[in-house]
Amino acid sequence: MLGVVEAFSDSYGEARRKFLQACVAAGLPVDTHPLPLEGRDGEQLAMDVALDGPANAERLLLLSSGCHGVEGHCGSGVQVFALHDAEWRAKARDAGVAVLYIHALNPHGFSHTRRVTQENVDLNRNFMDFAQPLPVNAAYASLHPLLVPEDWPPTPANQAAIAAWMAKHGDAAFQAAVSGGQYQFGDGVFYGGQAPTWSNRTLREVLRRHAGSAKRLAWIDLHTGLGPSGHGERIFAGRDDPAAKARADAWWSGGGATPVTSIYDGSSTSALLSGLMMNAAYEECPQAEFTGFAMEYGTLPLLEVMGALRGDHWLHRHPEAAPELADSILVRMKEAFYSDTDLWKGQVVSQARQACFQAVDGLSG
Repeated sequence: MLGVVEAFSDSYGEARRKFLQACVAAGLPVDTHPLPLEGRDGEQLAMDVALDGPANAERLLLLSSGCHGVEGHCGSGVQVFALHDAEWRAKARDAGVAVLYIHALNPHGFSHTRRVTQENVDLNRNFMDFAQPLPVNAAYASLHPLLVPEDWPPTPANQAAIAAWMAKHGDAAFQAAVSGGQYQFGDGVFYGGQAPTWSNRTLREVLRRHAGSAKRLAWIDLHTGLGPSGHGERIFAGRDDPAAKARADAWWSGGGATPVTSIYDGSSTSALLSGLMMNAAYEECPQAEFTGFAMEYGTLPLLEVMGALRGDHWLHRHPEAAPELADSILVRMKEAFYSDTDLWKGQVVSQARQACFQAVDGLSG
């Protein structure tokens, strides 16, 4: 069996090789959706999908990585470990649950050490009805010039202005304004876009192709960057549906040991978000009873993570930046979303593995 540490990768190219090799070792064909752009190292980019189980399975678990590109270092490691985990695969097979692995939902961001897609869009804010008027985030609008300033590192005046905003409105209001989603500033952070991204459209195709027979559908989406280091918060994902939340609690809360939080009741460390990716499950798989959550692993303190994101967006606007500054921004981004330590990787895999076993019990119960 592959060791925990060996399942993780330092780059998208390495992660993709490990995922494809794991699929070969497991005897699983791969459904590859190429993105017609090159990666940072000239490598091919793709959303790769592997189904472990029958194509017409009525009970299906989705395990996805890389919604927020750079967070794919974590999610890919979980997926690669799972594909080498004979006990886990037997657990799902014996329960009659098929598992669909979706590797690198946002391959461009993964390769380029960015959280956003090639369209500069936060994929988990992009699942909107773009035929309708988009929400206006007035609080974000007041912060945008401060969040993505002309100079980097930020000037003392910039830092003081942000601190003053937070002192006036509070930390929670700042997090909500910045991370909740905005649709007016295409060069800004947490931008939801003006149309479905490539990743959005491709994921919907994957769901139609592989989840059309499911009567019971579960989804675990792997994220990083929020909460205490190494702790995986289980954040209920989907519509504000009390029945689905009750199922998620029953399946994953462990009797209260691992509570399932929610953005709808204020129990999550996440703010209330718009344009959630898991909305696609309802729209593309209306025949299925859907239950999902996002596993959110902590890395660095919130303001450090936010600072890394701001630097990334500044660099996107200033490709002419000095190489030393650009490299420092990339290093900071990676550290904000991937803790490259054996301890952290062990915490990540153990919690994800537990949640996968619980999902199989829930789907088959």
